[in-house]
Amino acid sequence: MSNYVKIFDTTLRDGEQSPGATMTSAEKLEVARSLAKLGVDVIEAGFPAASPDDLEAVRRIAEEVGNPSRGDSELKVPTIAGLARATKGDIDKAWEAVKGARNPRIHLFLATSEIHMKYKLNMDREQVLERVSQMVKYASAKCGDIEFSPEDAGRSDPEFLYVVLEEAIKSGATTLNIPDTVGYTTPEEFGAMIAGIMKNVKGVENVTISVHTHDDLGLATANALAGIQAGARQAEVTINGIGGRAGNTSLEEVVMALRTRNSVYQLETGIDATQISRISKLVSNYTGMVVQPNKAIVGANAFAHEAGIHQDGMLKHNQTYEIMRPEDVGVNQSRLVLGKHSGRHALRARLAEMGHMLDEAELDKAFARFKELADRKKVITDLDLEAIIADEFYRPRDVFALDGLQVACGTMGLPTATIRLRGPDGKIHTHACIGTGPVDATYKAIDSIVKTPATLLEFNIHAITEGIDALGEVTVRVQSKAGSQTMDAQKEVAYSRVYGGHGADSDIIVASAKAYLAALNKLIVAQMESDKSPHSDLGVMLVG
Repeated sequence: MSNYVKIFDTTLRDGEQSPGATMTSAEKLEVARSLAKLGVDVIEAGFPAASPDDLEAVRRIAEEVGNPSRGDSELKVPTIAGLARATKGDIDKAWEAVKGARNPRIHLFLATSEIHMKYKLNMDREQVLERVSQMVKYASAKCGDIEFSPEDAGRSDPEFLYVVLEEAIKSGATTLNIPDTVGYTTPEEFGAMIAGIMKNVKGVENVTISVHTHDDLGLATANALAGIQAGARQAEVTINGIGGRAGNTSLEEVVMALRTRNSVYQLETGIDATQISRISKLVSNYTGMVVQPNKAIVGANAFAHEAGIHQDGMLKHNQTYEIMRPEDVGVNQSRLVLGKHSGRHALRARLAEMGHMLDEAELDKAFARFKELADRKKVITDLDLEAIIADEFYRPRDVFALDGLQVACGTMGLPTATIRLRGPDGKIHTHACIGTGPVDATYKAIDSIVKTPATLLEFNIHAITEGIDALGEVTVRVQSKAGSQTMDAQKEVAYSRVYGGHGADSDIIVASAKAYLAALNKLIVAQMESDKSPHSDLGVMLVG
């Protein structure tokens, strides 16, 4: 049995199912590039049958990240997978999306638990077995790399599960993924299930067994590691553990557990762990989902020590209270000495070290932002640079763009905000509003111009770096207020989804406005696509 564990990242598919974790196509492409740099073996780029936009996003990732001859030749060449239900239509769309990759994969699934077969599929065991046989054969005729998942395997009858998996192998599956879809099993149960599959399924020695676990009981990582110990050699994970409901297995936790406790597992991965902190921040910014401070590996407190006893131990020897070094996961404890006197060459070199390869035009934009910030801050840190890059190059499509903002607040008068936005028609629109505070007034002024009914579900604010001149970061999540019982299914999804936005600026009110606009722009674009409205039709939403 191999001692190498493949890392299958599903941040762009299962992770994006988190409410509010929607990413634009450009953001997905940047995350995929970062995953390739991280060294993941498989990128599940999306669910092509979900929408034309999802199919196009997967296709771009397959051609630009999964095929270096058409993109960055320095990146590792990961397998690019597209998810499909066990139907010909889904399989056709998945193949259309991934076929441009050097190493394409179709990942299809069908439920095998009694509760799913009875209430969701309305199928009996014989029908499920026949569908698996037909659809795996159909997919394998198109693509040489087929992954099959028996959905809700954790609650399936083991004997029936063995039969289904044998049929999938006979029909052409090369990877069998065993999902604990609802996060129900315990580590002992999940490990035993994988061991049973390794022992009882004919032909299992010719395929890769994969594990896909959810965190509904807080056991996702423990279950994944138990499955790996029992013989699985692929782990399906997401950055920061994002995913439906309570989330998925966290990439950083599985990878660092295997690395830190190598004497126990004696297994390896191909992950460059020094990239973990950077991609964690990237995904957090794009999805608007803030990483909790006490999150393992990537949380702000993961390498912080406040207790006196701990501090004393750390001063004497860092291994007294740290089982891994911050540098192992890319947490840079030193401050980057870049300031207003630094030049373009120094900025380019540091950005390259951080994984951002900019052309001359992009460097000009980044350098202008860098100089602007350096005039207000004495020292620019790596996190400041990450915020500049994210804000300058990976913002969502600007339907409305911030052109100016002025606020008045305090104890001597009513909080007032005057906002100036550039609309989709290219015209400047200005409005002033009074609110309970400067952010409230700013958001009301934006709403008065944009006129897209939305509910602010979440607002988070924190300083990226220390000091009174710190760059402030704001993340928000919004949901449309609009809705109609006469909407079709695609419209209903676009109007009911939660959209996240991120903004960074040394002025926290400006950062708040950027974050809110980013979220509203995502919402507007989704509604435009579902309505099939041309961009110019947005003029009716504007204040004249």
